Amino acid sequence: MAALIKTKFTSLLGIKTPIICGAMYPCSNPELVAAASEAGGIGIVQPLSLTYVHGYDLKDGLKKIKNLTNKPWGMNIIVESSSKIYEERMLKTVDIALEEGCRFFITALGNPEKVVKKVKEKNGFVFHDVTEKKWAEKALLKGVDGLIAVNNRAGGHAGKKSPKELYLELSPFNVPIILAGGIGSPEGFIEALEIGYDGIQMGTRFIATFECSEKQAYKEAIVKAGEKDIVLTERVTGIPLSVINTPYVQKIGLHAGPIARFLLQHRLTKKWMRMWYGLTAVRDFKKISREGGSSKDYWQAGKSVEAIHSILSVKEVIDTFTDEAMKKLG
Repeated sequence: MAALIKTKFTSLLGIKTPIICGAMYPCSNPELVAAASEAGGIGIVQPLSLTYVHGYDLKDGLKKIKNLTNKPWGMNIIVESSSKIYEERMLKTVDIALEEGCRFFITALGNPEKVVKKVKEKNGFVFHDVTEKKWAEKALLKGVDGLIAVNNRAGGHAGKKSPKELYLELSPFNVPIILAGGIGSPEGFIEALEIGYDGIQMGTRFIATFECSEKQAYKEAIVKAGEKDIVLTERVTGIPLSVINTPYVQKIGLHAGPIARFLLQHRLTKKWMRMWYGLTAVRDFKKISREGGSSKDYWQAGKSVEAIHSILSVKEVIDTFTDEAMKKLG
């Protein structure tokens, strides 16, 4: 597949344009993932979303995506080894993805070494989520091929540094670097490429698309929200999470209670508290997806909402971003 915008990232994966539809819980349904790949970018599977929220056996869900597109797609793997059982399940997920033809993985929140070993045996590639230089150094020592630079404008679990600060910190590593956070318009895509990034990863912009199976109220909330409406809450996962500041969020507050905060900070208990928060969030998000939502939803979104003014098809998003970048950058 000839690249329309050639960067180290498009050359590595053989895709047309350096745009990733990021993995999102609970938003990453198969149709959304496949549509991003089919349009020339690359969609990323969020395994828990695919199986627990959307009800697919993992292998069947991946086959569904393959039936919708023959283009490359990727897999998100959380590598935090909170237990032996989790690690075994995580590595089994990698094995199944490889069996189904996945050759691009994005790892996060831990040591990617075991994933890298399996993927390299199949001539695949691994990028790792990082928010600063020290995590990049650790991941690169474990053999990852590139970095997803999560900045302070991201949805979900955001970083602390601006896109430019983070790029300047990571660029000396001389590997492909993808900007993640704050991009909702073609102008933002162009600016990322001009800074030196090899591509972008978007989440919020892709929630507000026809192919995303999330409820209409969530999509409309993204369209209506501005940057000032995005806040960080500790109440969902125990780690600051970027959400739309709805009346419900305002009512219950943004911070974990004093006991929870102590347990989240203590070396011996923080792993278990994060696991508890995560399991609770999974349960709640699944209920919201099944029941169609309510006024008590947490709507994850990043500061890119400022530039999102309509619900579009995935193809419209990717084509517009790509066309505008080609006009500006040649």
